[in-house]
Amino acid sequence: MKPLLFKITTLLAGLLFITSCGSNVKVAKDMPPETSIGIISEYKIGVSDGLQVNVWKNPELSTNAIVRPDGKISIPLIGDMQASGYSATQLADSVTAELKKFIRNPQVTVIVSNPTSADYLHRVRITGAVAHPQSIPYRKGVTVLDVVLDAGGLTPFASANSGKLFRQTKDGIKVFNVRVKDILQKGDLSTNYALYPQDIITIPERAF
Repeated sequence: MKPLLFKITTLLAGLLFITSCGSNVKVAKDMPPETSIGIISEYKIGVSDGLQVNVWKNPELSTNAIVRPDGKISIPLIGDMQASGYSATQLADSVTAELKKFIRNPQVTVIVSNPTSADYLHRVRITGAVAHPQSIPYRKGVTVLDVVLDAGGLTPFASANSGKLFRQTKDGIKVFNVRVKDILQKGDLSTNYALYPQDIITIPERAF
C-alpha cells in the first residue's frame, strides 16, 4: 500500500505544480473574434483563373476561358462578362440570365479548372522593420510570432511594440495593435494573434 500511496502523492504534487505554473502564463484575451474575419466560404474567381463554362445541350456555347486582367471572360453569343469576384455558382447564374435572351431554358455550369489566383489570396504578409519582408503561404494555426520569425526577426531599428495587424473583415479592414517586444521579452501572448489568409503585419521603425 505504501508504494501506491507514494505514487498517488507524487502525481498530485506534480499536478499542483503544473497548475501553479499555468496561472502565471498570460493568455490572449483580446484576439480578433473568428466570426469577424473575411474568410470566403465559397471560392471567388480571380484574375488568371481557368474556367470551364458548360451549357447543356449547347456545346457551341460552351467554352474554356482564362480570366483576363480586367476580370472578364468572353462567352459565345454573349460577349464579355465579369467573372472576377464571383463564385462559380454566381457566374453560372449570370451567364444563364444572359443566355435566356437568346435560347430557351439554358442550363449552365461553371467549373474553376485552374484556380491560380488562390495562391495570392492564401497568404499572409509582413512588412516594415523586419529582416526579410515577405509574403508567406498561409498555414492553419500560424501566429504573429511565427511570421516574425519566418521573416528573420526584427531589425535593430524596429519599434517592436508599435506593430499593426490589418485584417479584411465583412465590415471592412480592421486594425489591431501588435506588441512583438512584449511577446518576446515578457511572454505576453495577448497580441500573438492567430492569423488568417490575407492578413498583413506591419512593424514600423522607431522615431529618432
